[in-house]
Amino acid sequence: MATAYRRDAKVSPQWWGVSPALDLQMYCHSNTVQPDNSSNDTHELNFLLIGGGDGRHLLKTIGQARRWPRRKLNFYIIESDLELLARQMLFLTLVLENPEKMGLQEKTETFVELFGNSLIRSQTATYLQEKCDLFIRYVTDPDFQQTVMPSLNLNALKYKERDELENMFKFWRTTDPKLFPIENFWDLSNRQYLGRRYDSRNGAYDWDLTMKLQDRGAGVIHSREYCNWRENGVAFMNREGNYDVPNKTLASQVTVVQNGTKVHTRGYWGDITTSPYIAFGIESEDKSLFKKANGVHVKTAQDISLYNITALFYELITGQKYSLPSTSTKSEETKLSKLSPEQSDSKRKITESNNREITPENQSQPTRKNDFLPLNDVEIHFLPLSWVNELHHKSKFLKLFNLIYFSCRTVHFLKPQFKQISAYKATLVLELTKFVLDLQAEKVKNCVSLVTDLAKESGFAARESIYWKSNHVASFELIDDFGTTQNGL
Repeated sequence: MATAYRRDAKVSPQWWGVSPALDLQMYCHSNTVQPDNSSNDTHELNFLLIGGGDGRHLLKTIGQARRWPRRKLNFYIIESDLELLARQMLFLTLVLENPEKMGLQEKTETFVELFGNSLIRSQTATYLQEKCDLFIRYVTDPDFQQTVMPSLNLNALKYKERDELENMFKFWRTTDPKLFPIENFWDLSNRQYLGRRYDSRNGAYDWDLTMKLQDRGAGVIHSREYCNWRENGVAFMNREGNYDVPNKTLASQVTVVQNGTKVHTRGYWGDITTSPYIAFGIESEDKSLFKKANGVHVKTAQDISLYNITALFYELITGQKYSLPSTSTKSEETKLSKLSPEQSDSKRKITESNNREITPENQSQPTRKNDFLPLNDVEIHFLPLSWVNELHHKSKFLKLFNLIYFSCRTVHFLKPQFKQISAYKATLVLELTKFVLDLQAEKVKNCVSLVTDLAKESGFAARESIYWKSNHVASFELIDDFGTTQNGL
């Protein structure tokens, strides 16, 4: 029985972030940009992301890359759980689906379901199952993976980790819903978390929303959407349809104690309080999304998430910023359809121009490569968790990284040796615990002091004052040998 299980001390996977997505180039000091060794015309930036979790910073940085001077972007990603790397592989594949095969609206809706829903529609589950065969070949056939997705580098993963990823993808591919009854797992997690408050849980949901999330800056999250997610784990419902298939990408395996014996079991061990809305749903470049009527936000966090992800994917495909029509009553879906197979000639030309970026040599490769958009000047490296304390022992990483990011769950890995792998004027970005609901305000304040001390011990100084209630990340700059930063801090 599931109720007989007790989790071991292992930290649960962070399926979605507790801070909004970042364009990491905005945090890089201009003097830290380095020439690319392979080209005299292109400069490069190297990012080390430790514990990002959901890949939101990766996707936003790639999506907005053409706002900046041309640079080669190298991402090195370390996660606490292999399940997180598997999901990022899924998201990257989905984002790069050729627009001729998957329209922008369908891509956006599929993404948000897989990203933040415990239950998904049958057509979304079918997409996931179909891609699993591709992912299995990715981890078992390196030559095939490099042919189809050359921007993704899995060379650092060991055979054991590849085997575990293969097993995950085989589990995702199964169609039996009884193998992962997430509705039962979700209810069990709620009961364990709320205890005696379970029978009055709607009041507990409302308290967490108004007194914590909204008070700390997530006021756009509506009570109805938040309480519905807290109750059943479904954050995004974009179309009429049945959300009744378990989202197996949210499954993880941990060691639990069953009747005094340690066993491995698969279940849901993730967030049930903060919500998936923080990553894409509480900030936006389009400030009209935050209009109020009678003191209440007109748009919901779900609306803003859909807009931001749509804009991100649109910009990745076309190189142009996305905006809703301002002088037309056309719905957002009307504009989205412009990138479907029935898109207009002008948008078709933009898509074709992106496809033409494939070189003649690449065109001779198997046609499956053309199923995905190319990521020019981008390389993404998945690294083992065991490397987090060993990077400074590897000569190729010394003085390499222009920006290093730690999530609030992995900041304890930050040590003075990270200065050895930091480039000149490197930036350190540390996620704060602003939206971690289990922490009271006093502990959230103390977190600011804690990360500041950790950064200082590692050779970094704060660029500006950090306020616990307004900042969701803190940025620091590497102190040079004379004890100063570019700003003289």
